[in-house]
Amino acid sequence: MTTTPLNLGILAHVDAGKTSLTERLLFEHGALAALGSVDKGSTTTDAGELERERGITIRTAVAPLVMAGRHVNLVDTPGHPDFIAEVERALSVLDAAVLVVSAVEGIQAQTRVLMKSLRRLRLPTLIFVNKIDRRGARDTALLAELRRALAPRLIPLVSTVDAGTPAARAVPIPLTGEQGESGAADVLAEHDTALLARLVDGPPPTEDEIREQLLRQTAAALVQPVFFGSALSGAGIAELAEGIATLLPAPPADELAPTRGTVFAVDRAESGEKRAYIRLFSGLLRERQRLALHRDEAEGTTTVTGRISRLDVVTAKSGDDAQRRGVLTPGGIAVLRGLPGVRVGDRVGAAHGDRPAARLAPPGLEAVVRASRPGQQGALHAALSALADEDPFIRTRTAPDGTLSLLLHGAVQREVLADRLQREFGITAEFAAVTPVYRERPVGTGVAVQELGPGPGAFFATVGLRVEPGPYGSGVRYARETEWGALPRAFHRAIEETVRLGLRQGLLGWEVTDCTVTVIRTGWASPMSTAADFRQVTPMVLMRALSSAGTRVHEPCREVEAEIPEDTLGPVAARIAELGGTIGATEESGDRWTLGAELPTARMQELGDTLPGLTRGEGALWSRPGTDRPVRGIPPRRPRTDGNPLDPEEYLRFLADPSLAR
Repeated sequence: MTTTPLNLGILAHVDAGKTSLTERLLFEHGALAALGSVDKGSTTTDAGELERERGITIRTAVAPLVMAGRHVNLVDTPGHPDFIAEVERALSVLDAAVLVVSAVEGIQAQTRVLMKSLRRLRLPTLIFVNKIDRRGARDTALLAELRRALAPRLIPLVSTVDAGTPAARAVPIPLTGEQGESGAADVLAEHDTALLARLVDGPPPTEDEIREQLLRQTAAALVQPVFFGSALSGAGIAELAEGIATLLPAPPADELAPTRGTVFAVDRAESGEKRAYIRLFSGLLRERQRLALHRDEAEGTTTVTGRISRLDVVTAKSGDDAQRRGVLTPGGIAVLRGLPGVRVGDRVGAAHGDRPAARLAPPGLEAVVRASRPGQQGALHAALSALADEDPFIRTRTAPDGTLSLLLHGAVQREVLADRLQREFGITAEFAAVTPVYRERPVGTGVAVQELGPGPGAFFATVGLRVEPGPYGSGVRYARETEWGALPRAFHRAIEETVRLGLRQGLLGWEVTDCTVTVIRTGWASPMSTAADFRQVTPMVLMRALSSAGTRVHEPCREVEAEIPEDTLGPVAARIAELGGTIGATEESGDRWTLGAELPTARMQELGDTLPGLTRGEGALWSRPGTDRPVRGIPPRRPRTDGNPLDPEEYLRFLADPSLAR
């Protein structure tokens, strides 16, 4: 058996059948004694009680099997857009992917999102068109749609017989000869001049030569082979399994290189002990080894240390359990215990630089959350902090009146969090209506300096800052023009941490992003100066510099895809425009149209409420987090929780008594 495992992601829009496909592959290759069912809540990877009840995948799960002598870790990911961050984290540790598309529903909103991510990450990808046995299943027409809207260089390796009926089956397509209908050679020739010359001038390439090019270009993510089948009936599963075993490359394995790995999931055992799922890219990890985990946060990169008390390698069942304990080799996945400080996204060693980093879409919604029973607000905060170890986007904000607000991707995520708080912590939480999360961006350059000096309200610290706008999507960049040795290290750290925390509340109370903050001046007086002086003076300097630069408030938007009857295109487009949306691409498919648009997150519910009436109940709507745009009209404000450094008198009163915050 090949020792280096293949970490294979199973990805899809919700309800396309990816969990059923995972279950079928596990069953067909002996990893399961019986085939589970999503409808009955008996699947292996949807092990959580919530997942079984709802019939959706909420958490990434790993299931090992042996396929044609090859160790494969199937990584089943959520399909609902509310859990896109979970999917993005999983993508960062995969070697390849199978993108599942429904033969009935075809390309859906999340399908497009996932394919864009796979192509950006250059992950080798197979496409599996599922549900060919369902009424309304399409084959040739859907393949053309996939080429047009998803990926132009697709190579079908099977065809369908009796599609749309319970008797549907998949038939392999030869790469050459009279029945070589896949067009593989023509597609492959686009990236190989020698093959193109053979097609034009002869002699024609052999099947072995075409297959060699297919292997090379699939591994390089230049082409995507397509398979048709049914996860429920098992049609086409053997052909897909052969494609996984033969077309997808093994990851490189270097045990002598520096140890590098990424924690992509965290959960808890029944005992309450944390379990961290880590993918190792190079080097070795051993039980009892001491680890330094690096974490990128708003305050900068921090390091958490711990010792592995237990290491369980994720591997297919074997007769010797000892083979699954103790040592993790490159390419493998293991469950680590004994690391109480571990969080999702932590890394061991340097970042894996062979592929672009995952782009985690920030939540665009916020909801106030309260404990139903008096006296449980502190327990609620602690519970949310524990859940944040599993999802870094779970972030709370304490409002001036003591209430908590929570960042969210959508209503389904809110419902799941409420269920988990009840089941796992015994806390009944009440969520207010969700509201959009706005962001501020600097529009110019601003400078401010505060000198140290004696007197009331003075601090024994000199801080000078310059704030400048940065490229869209760049986040916050922190820089220094002062010498590192000009201050004690603790004072430097105090300035940087306070700047990053201070940017969570801009001029109008919203988080500030896409900017560069540069320290241009520092000073201190020994022995009077303390780190507290720098922590207290920095917010005032930052806000003055930000006020000089000016900010513009941006509102979050959703990328919308509406499938509607042809004769309702005009009314639906008009309604989207009324709600402040921008119409994007439209695509015709028979007597229906797919309408793309960008819509402010705050208006999504209104569109969802009116779409059934505009389309006689025949419209379908999908959305995902999009970009943001400048607010049109008067920008909203959010109450401050930091004592308002924009007003020195109010701020000084707050420092003396934080309960005075308005």
